[in-house]
Amino acid sequence: MFGDRLKLARKKAGFSLRTLSEALDSRVSAQAIGKYERGAMMPSSGTLLALAKTLDVSLDYLMGAQIHAIKGLEFRKKSGTSAKDRARVEAAVIEHVERYLTIEDILDLDSAEWHCPVDKQRIESIKEAATLAKQVREAWQLGENPIPDMTELLEKHGLKVLMTPLPDGVSGMTCMIQRSGGLPFLPVIVVNQKHPLERRRLTLAHELGHRLIADSSPVEHEKAATYFAGAFLVPENHLKWEIGKHRKALGYAELVQLKRMYRVSAAALLARLRDVGIIAESTLAYAFKTFANDWRRKEPDPLEEESQRDSREPARRFERLCYWALAEKLISPSKASELLQRPLQQIEIAMKGPAGENASYRE
Repeated sequence: MFGDRLKLARKKAGFSLRTLSEALDSRVSAQAIGKYERGAMMPSSGTLLALAKTLDVSLDYLMGAQIHAIKGLEFRKKSGTSAKDRARVEAAVIEHVERYLTIEDILDLDSAEWHCPVDKQRIESIKEAATLAKQVREAWQLGENPIPDMTELLEKHGLKVLMTPLPDGVSGMTCMIQRSGGLPFLPVIVVNQKHPLERRRLTLAHELGHRLIADSSPVEHEKAATYFAGAFLVPENHLKWEIGKHRKALGYAELVQLKRMYRVSAAALLARLRDVGIIAESTLAYAFKTFANDWRRKEPDPLEEESQRDSREPARRFERLCYWALAEKLISPSKASELLQRPLQQIEIAMKGPAGENASYRE
């Protein structure tokens, strides 16, 4: 396990065996590093620290024992990606989930396991993805109201969400973590941190669809997952109640208010209006030729400005769990600093708050 992680970290950093040896001032030969990666030899503690520092990874990442392997990590679009891109994402997933599982174990939470709302389903047509979306909403008791925070919702049910910079052409991906000790597999969704909130929410719903649509389904899976995402985020009955069952024309202000209500992109909202029969295909085509002709490239009235990117609906649950454990004295401030990868002083300030006193109390 150590050897695999060392090799992955080296590829992430862009080193060959020789250049990594040079970066370590030749204190370790390329041949020795190769033996570490093959599991034929283990480094000394000093060399281990030097490797972690040079490769910009934590010791927990190199020596962690919670994750055995990652299965099915695939970029949905190959253009613009590279072996280094893949290695960087894979290393980020391992490091993030190792820390996440550590704090969930400390708090004895069952969210360390994926609570799948429905069994994987074989769907015969794209539109059946909407029925699947409705079943998931029912299983999670969401009703038909808009979902205020997709990240929080998925993490609450055991899906781990990692937001990290990805190549521009990649919105996100899903993979499965094979845990050590024969524990159940754990799904992770990786989302492009550089994308706007509207697109990130759609990506999360899209990747959830991939987790639930059976591989044997005789449909184009990308289209089915996209249809699932639209139905999950914008339920048909709620949409028709808000805008009417049939419309021949739409106003800009009305559309913007609706996109802000459902927190999806304006282009995705228009497509959803077509999918449920509120507008005709010709109306959709006219919209994209006229007032909405650039909506696929430039989001109208965005939910967050580019300078605020990733400020809304971030993955915050892991952070809360760390502060929970710290307040209950289940971990030390230095351990919290290690898990959150933040300076100890910042952790202490966060615990004390603006008044300068620790907000936690003991009965």
